[in-house]
Amino acid sequence: MKLALQLGYWGAQPPANHAELVVAADRAGFDTVFTAEAWGSDAFTPLAWYGSMTENIRLSTAVVQLSARTPTATAMSTLTLDHLSGGRFCLGLGVSGPQVVEGWYGQPFARPLARTREYIDIIRKVLRCEEPVTSNGPAYTLPYAGDDASGLGKPLKSIVHPLREDVPIWLGAEGPKNVALAAEIADGWLGFLASPRTASEFNAWLDEGFARPGARRTREDFEVAFLCQLHITDDRRAVLDAYKPFTALYAGGMGAEDKNFHAEAFRRMGFTDEVEEITRLFRAGRKDEAAAAVPDEMVEATAIIGDEASVREQIAEWEAAGITMLVVTCRSVEEIEKLATLLD
Repeated sequence: MKLALQLGYWGAQPPANHAELVVAADRAGFDTVFTAEAWGSDAFTPLAWYGSMTENIRLSTAVVQLSARTPTATAMSTLTLDHLSGGRFCLGLGVSGPQVVEGWYGQPFARPLARTREYIDIIRKVLRCEEPVTSNGPAYTLPYAGDDASGLGKPLKSIVHPLREDVPIWLGAEGPKNVALAAEIADGWLGFLASPRTASEFNAWLDEGFARPGARRTREDFEVAFLCQLHITDDRRAVLDAYKPFTALYAGGMGAEDKNFHAEAFRRMGFTDEVEEITRLFRAGRKDEAAAAVPDEMVEATAIIGDEASVREQIAEWEAAGITMLVVTCRSVEEIEKLATLLD
C-alpha cells in the first residue's frame, strides 16, 4: 500500500505550511503529493513550486478540471511540469460539476464522458509528438472549424519534445460509467468519497472497463487511489466529530440540490435516508444541525481511525478491496512522520 499527501485547494488565503508538509512527505517516503482546484487557486502552479523543493515524490493534480483549459493547454502544462520535475509529474483529471463548469468557466457540461475521452486522446497525441495534432470533435475540433473560423488555423506539433510520451493520467470519478471509463482509457482511478464497503460494486465497474476492446491497462498495473481520512489516535470520538461538518457539506451542500454527485456516492454506500435529512438541514442554512445528523458510520465509511494496531488492520481491509494508494490529509510534519511508520 502506498501513501500520498492531498493538499487540496486553497481557502480564503494561501496555506502557510504546505511547503514544509511536502518536503516532509518526500523525506518520509510518501509516493505522491496531490493538489486540487475549485474556483480559486489552480492545481498546476503549487506543484511547480513544491517540485523544486523535493527529489523523489511524484507530483500530481487531483484534479484538474477539464473545462478550465483546452486539452492542448493542459498538455502544455503537463509536458512542462514533467520536464521541470525530472519525470515525476502525473495528471489527474476530472469533469467537475455543472455549477462550476457552466457558472465559473462558462462552458457546457453536457456529454462529460465523451468529452473526457476526447480530451485525453488529444493530450496523448501532444505528448507522443509524432505528428501535428488534429481532432474531429465534436467537443474539440483542431484546427477550429466553426462558422466564425478564419480558415487560417493549421495543425501544429509541440515545439518542446516531451520528456515522457506516456505521462500517467488518472481520472477522478464517482459514478459507474466514469469509473469504467477510467479503467478503459486511464492509468489510474482517483476515488473520492469512495469506500471499501462498496468494493464489489466498484470492482465490477473497473472490470467492465478493463474488459473493453483496446483497454489501456489491466488490474495488475492500474492505480486505485482513494482519499482517506487516516488518523492514528486514541481519541476516536474527537476525530469522528471533527469530520462531520465536512461530510455534511459534501453530502448535503455541494452542487445543486437535485444534482449532487457526492450525495449519490453516499447513497451508494447505503446512507440514502441520512443524505436526505442532511440535505434538508444544510439547504435550510442549518449547517450545525446537518453536521449533527451525520452518523458515525457515514464518516467511518471513508476513513481509517484508531490506534496503530487497528489502523494497520483497517489498511489491510482497504488493500484487500483492491485499493493501491491511500491519499491522506495531514496538518503537521509530526502527523506525516507518524503516518510514515505505516510504510515500514
